[in-house]
This record gives sequence, structure tokens and C-alpha cells, in this order.
Amino acid sequence: MTAPAFSVRTPPSTLSAAAVATVIGFGGTVALVVQAGQGLGASPGQIVSMITALCLGIGLPGMLLSWRLKIPVVLAWSTPGAALLAASAGHVVGWPTAVGAFIVAAVLMVLTGLLPVLGRLAARIPAGVASAMLAGVLLPFVLKLFRVLPDEAALALGLIAAFLIMRALRPTWAMPVVLAATFAALAFRGQLTLPPGTGLFGALEPVMPTFDPAAALGLGLPLFLVTLAAQNLPGLVVLQSAGYPPPADRLILSTGVASLIAAPFGAHGVNLAAITAAICTGPDAHPDHDRRWIVGVLYGALYLVVALFAAPLAGLFIAMPPAVLAAVTGLALIAPLTGALTGMIGDEPSRDAAVLTFAATASGLALFGIGSAFWGLIAGFSVLALRRIITPRRA
Repeated sequence: MTAPAFSVRTPPSTLSAAAVATVIGFGGTVALVVQAGQGLGASPGQIVSMITALCLGIGLPGMLLSWRLKIPVVLAWSTPGAALLAASAGHVVGWPTAVGAFIVAAVLMVLTGLLPVLGRLAARIPAGVASAMLAGVLLPFVLKLFRVLPDEAALALGLIAAFLIMRALRPTWAMPVVLAATFAALAFRGQLTLPPGTGLFGALEPVMPTFDPAAALGLGLPLFLVTLAAQNLPGLVVLQSAGYPPPADRLILSTGVASLIAAPFGAHGVNLAAITAAICTGPDAHPDHDRRWIVGVLYGALYLVVALFAAPLAGLFIAMPPAVLAAVTGLALIAPLTGALTGMIGDEPSRDAAVLTFAATASGLALFGIGSAFWGLIAGFSVLALRRIITPRRA
């Protein structure tokens, strides 16, 4: 591939699609990633490292896979995984323990890519139960959107209005507009600052992980399952729908390896994208189906630019007042929560199991140092097992 061929045959829509996907993918949920890092005890420098590593893990493998496979491979960080981290903050002792759980989740993803039988077993988890666990994780963050009203009523109501208007007009741009409005309001109030010592460029800060069995079960296993079920599997469906039969095992293995390499620097998980992938895989991104892989390369390159300037980008969110950060995070998770609730109720055969999974997860239950996401899964699987035992007897 020569440089002239790349530039001459690449329409402007290709770069614009990659740029829009990058803005939406990064801006849509970076507040949640920052909140997760803060809740797990990461320092500002470690949060910058977390975001730098995630962006590198998205950019470099995405570029390589798109070029090698000649399909638009669009990667992202695990949004439900970040929500799970933030929800588990009170049950995980220290950042090194969290990093150890990230490594466990990455190893499980690698094994899923290497051993197809594991992927088939994971795919057999009822969609309603997987959606219910995700909904239970997301619900508390959306509720916080209204709990901050006494402290930030004017700003929160304004952001809700902006979000709803954009959701009606241009849904994919809802969160970028909310972020723009948030920063404008904070600048007007003189609160748009960066933490002391924030540099211009991103940085990687390795952490010696601590492996704790409770964290592996309560955080590592749910992180793996929610990333596989809510990110990687839908990402494969998006590629399939766009006319690119995906090499599923190879892609899942690649995301697992990328996550494993980036985990010691604080990255909680790299996976296939779904929403941003839809932007990059359609004919609007590139009219030539066989050359649409270029969008994936450009998207990855833009994430490398974001990684380069990760320090000031992350710093804006690190210094954001907690109530404002909670409001932005709650708005960012309304769409994922809507999808999760729809999937939970829509799967009628597992509806009872899904509702109990949702209730147990959303309750914040913690036993033996293990967080509620694990106990939510246990509740759902127990209901399913009980029904399998009882149903044949009734027949």
C-alpha cells in the first residue's frame, strides 16, 4: 500500500467517520473511567496511566488488525466493565488488587480466544441474565444523577435537557454535547482546572499487581463476563451485519492479549466496539466495502493521538467537582441501562432469574469480601438450575 494510493482513494467521509467515532467513544464514558479509578484508590497519575494504556490498547491493535484482516476492526474500552469497577470500589482493597483482577479478566479472555469451547459456554449464558447483571451495575450511577440535584440543581437540569434534546435529534452526539456544556458551565464558574502537576502528555505508570481470590471472583470474573457478553459478542454481530464475517476466536484472543499487556498500567479491558463500530463499518464511512478497513486504521491512529495527550484530557475530569462528575456519568449510562433493561425483560424464559440477578446486583450486596455482581450471577444461575430440576418433574 503506497501513500498516494491511500490518500487518493480515501474520501473525506472516511476520516470524518473515524473522528466522530473517536470523539463519541472517548468522550462518552471517560468520566466513568475516571470515577472508577478514583473509587478504587488510584492516584491522579495512575488514572492518567489507566487512560493512556487504554487508548494505546485501542489504537495499536485496532490499526494492526484492520490492516492485516482488511476489515474495519474498531476497539474500545469496556464501558460496562468501568461501571462494574466503580460499583465495586468499596469491596476491592487498593489499586494493586484491582489491577490483579484486571489481569485475571484478561487471562480469561485470552483463554476464551484460545479454547473455543469456553466461548461457546459463555455464549450459552442466557442473554437476560447477562443483561440483568449489567443493568444492576449501571442503575446506581443513573440514580446518582438525581441525588446530586440538591447540590447542582441548575447545572444537572440543564445537562438533562441538553441530553434529551440531542437524544431526540442526533443520539450519537448527545454525550459530546453534554460534555461541551459541562465544561462551558465550569469555565463560567471558574472551576475548569487541572490537578497540580498535570503534564501535557500521557504517561504509563506500572503497578505491581496483588492477586486476591475474593477480588478475582468478585471483580475479575464479572469483568470478564460483562465485557464478553456486553461488548465483544455485540461487536462481532456488528461486523457480521456489515458484511464482514469476523474471525471470532482471533479477535477475542487479540482483545484479551491487548488487555493483558495494558493491565499492569491500569487498563481494565480492551474489547470490540459496538456503537462506534457501527459508525465505522457502514457505507457512509467509505463507499467501497473492500477498502473500508482504512476507517479502522484511521480510528486507531486517532486514539494514539488521544493517548499522547491523555494527561490534560484525564485531568479535566479528575478535577471535576464530584457532583458534576456523577451527573455526567449518570447521563452517559442512560442509553446502556436502557439497552440492558430491554434485554433483561425481553428474554422471557429467564425473566425470573434475570430479575433476581438485577435485584441482587443493584443492591450492593457484599459477602466474604466479594461484590454484588458475583452474587447477582449466583442468584440468577441458582434460579435457572432450580427450574431445570423442577420442570421435568412437573412434566
